[in-house]
Amino acid sequence: MAEFPIALCSLNLGFAPALPEAYVAAIDQRMARAKADGARLLMLPEYCIEACLAFRPEALEPTAEMAFLSEVAVAIEPQLAALAARHGLSLLAGSMPWPHEGGGHTNRAIFFTPDGCRHVHDKLSLTPFEKAPEPWVLTPGRKLTVFEVEGVRIAMLICLDVEMPALSCLLAKEHLDLLLVPSMTGKLSGYHRVYDCAKARAVELLTSVALCGCTGVATGTTQNDTNFSGAALYVPCEAELGYTGTAVSLTPTGGEKGEEPYVVVHPPIDAVRRMRAGAAEVWPGAWSAAGIEICRQ
Repeated sequence: MAEFPIALCSLNLGFAPALPEAYVAAIDQRMARAKADGARLLMLPEYCIEACLAFRPEALEPTAEMAFLSEVAVAIEPQLAALAARHGLSLLAGSMPWPHEGGGHTNRAIFFTPDGCRHVHDKLSLTPFEKAPEPWVLTPGRKLTVFEVEGVRIAMLICLDVEMPALSCLLAKEHLDLLLVPSMTGKLSGYHRVYDCAKARAVELLTSVALCGCTGVATGTTQNDTNFSGAALYVPCEAELGYTGTAVSLTPTGGEKGEEPYVVVHPPIDAVRRMRAGAAEVWPGAWSAAGIEICRQ
């Protein structure tokens, strides 16, 4: 039986690390908790590194925040890899601004394995805010990465990516065991867009979809004055899995009182593999629209 428990931690950004080492120490603590809880992966949210704005230079302009956070990300990446090795636990370290080979920055999720491997996903579908010249102009990624960890076939999407059915069409042929979606949503409307679309992806891809997002507000931020999230595991809507498609769903919170949703979820990997092999009631992802025409009248 394939077991790959995941600790979903919707990091509260308000803990205000004073140095990069303090941020790494906070992740270290959460990895220790996940390890003690029997998880094989700790997953953190999109832009959770924004907590590091707590030690931003006093005169830093909003247009320089991406460069500052990118410098922090590059500096601590070896330390994050070392945490995965020391705990014997994979780490999806949320996402962070990362230097782009063509200049500027991309929004990159990095998955560290205990044996030293790194798997990355650069966000494909940028929000209008991420594309704006001020303050956070970013460059979108161009690739979907599919990889295996402990025999589990995985892909990552970041926040708005999961709202795009075209990406689901590309992934449908990959027979994923797990789709991981770190997110950051400033309003409950954004939370519902991301999470509700993720539930649809579980149906379309006949797979498990795990999500977590930021809560609280980073000290020093000039942009994100609210963050709402819960944490969830969505699965195909099949009788064997409880009909509803929702395996776990924590109530979203803004984290105003320090709330940090955390849960260990158990994706039903073997059951979903059986369904893809022919036991499912229906698998939309196996259907092709080839030959279908639009008739405009």
